[in-house]
Amino acid sequence: MEKPEKITREAALRVALASRAMPNIGLTRLIEVLQECLGDSIDTETLRNITVTHLKTGFGSLDGEEDGEDIGIGLEAMKLAVRILWGDADDDEGLPPLEPYNEGDMPGSVRVAIASDFGLALNGHFGSCLRFLVYQVSPTESRLIDVRHTAEADFAPDKNLFRAQLIGDCHVVYVVSVGGPAAAKIIRADIYPIKLAEGGTADEVIAKFQEAMENSPPPWLLKILGVAAENRLRNYGANRAVDDVHAD
Repeated sequence: MEKPEKITREAALRVALASRAMPNIGLTRLIEVLQECLGDSIDTETLRNITVTHLKTGFGSLDGEEDGEDIGIGLEAMKLAVRILWGDADDDEGLPPLEPYNEGDMPGSVRVAIASDFGLALNGHFGSCLRFLVYQVSPTESRLIDVRHTAEADFAPDKNLFRAQLIGDCHVVYVVSVGGPAAAKIIRADIYPIKLAEGGTADEVIAKFQEAMENSPPPWLLKILGVAAENRLRNYGANRAVDDVHAD
């Protein structure tokens, strides 16, 4: 007789995301608390039985704090974690609609990823952010063209490589922090990582990037702009070749 799964894939994704919503809690620790409350078998239905009180009591018990008040987790973080476990958290809530982009629409543009946990903001670490906001940016225009979620990274053999490949078409990635090994994988993917520990709104980040593009691009940005222009010319030549074939 086939044994039931200890945790279903959808439930595992929710648990992984919920652990990231609470910065001081690791995935293993959260699973311990969930198993204490729900038993060994966890699925999307049983996760809906979890409450903030369960988390507060469970984490407090692990820390030896009976009331769970001194465990270093904010109440709002625990509320978000519970919503994620329930499947009720729409982490794209409040984002503007994506804008269409076709190659060549924005001359002189490059693609920029922003590590984000919530809102339209740079507030995520490369190795743990819930998603990447992807913008097409020129000196005079910017478009939010995609939102790429990172939940599947938790099932990848190399989580940081998975994340780098997820934004592999981007030229730049902004992060609040990134470790040395992860940064090396980003650079090997031909993406330039920029660390802004203070974070900020996406609009502020993009505006400063546009200012650098327009007025005083540093050497690394000049290189990116040159590569982007070379790729556009290559694509233009390929398109012309296709047009010529069709004309014949």
